[in-house]
Amino acid sequence: MSISLRIDRLVLDGLPLAPGHAPLVQAAVEAELARLFAERGMGSSWREGGALPAARGAAIQVAPGGSPTQVGAQIAQSIYGGIGGT
Repeated sequence: MSISLRIDRLVLDGLPLAPGHAPLVQAAVEAELARLFAERGMGSSWREGGALPAARGAAIQVAPGGSPTQVGAQIAQSIYGGIGGT
């Protein structure tokens, strides 16, 4: 099975990111989403395909001094849950 996920825009309001950390967060989001889909698959409602105009993930708590990798993984887990991941 092949999964294609396209995120046109990811809004990260209020995240305490240092300059230059955005690409690291993006890479972590991509890696964690790939891992989640590979390990857990997708909800049965998506088996035939589909599209969402928007998806809202659950709120996340970013620990002070959290690494871009940790922040990206939390964002990906929120996205995965928001689109009906299993």
